[in-house]
Amino acid sequence: MRVRRLRKHAAHLEITAFINLIVVLVPFLLSTAVFTRLAVIDLSLPAQSSGSSEQLKAEDLKLEVVLRPDAIEVGDRIGGLIKRIPNTDKGYDLTSLSALMYQIKVKFPDKLDATLLAQPNTSYDSLVQVMDVIRVTKTSQGPKLISTDLFPNISIGDAPIVKK
Repeated sequence: MRVRRLRKHAAHLEITAFINLIVVLVPFLLSTAVFTRLAVIDLSLPAQSSGSSEQLKAEDLKLEVVLRPDAIEVGDRIGGLIKRIPNTDKGYDLTSLSALMYQIKVKFPDKLDATLLAQPNTSYDSLVQVMDVIRVTKTSQGPKLISTDLFPNISIGDAPIVKK
């Protein structure tokens, strides 16, 4: 007796629907993706002063910049107030602060630390602008603008409350 065998053909994988889905899905996901640029500023907390055990040196600077609602106070934690820069009509006077920071850096070229003290209601934008002025200054030499590091190691804290 003769045996009849069925010829089995290899099944073809139908992936055109999947490829169509990928062709539509990839551009959609790329167009809706949010690409953000993150900027990170390294900060540290101010060192806790130990009072009498700290060695006081005349040439040592503990730079403090205090943001008040009406002015910026630049001072030395040990020596006291260096200069008070009143606000302009547009807000904080950042150009005067930049000039003062440069003068202090010329006197103390090895100093890299500064403490920025702000009151709780200080806006984030003002805080970042002042931090940028404390960290770097831009000077023009001919047609070029040259960035100079001033006090890149910034600590942030709460400003002391002034009693009126």
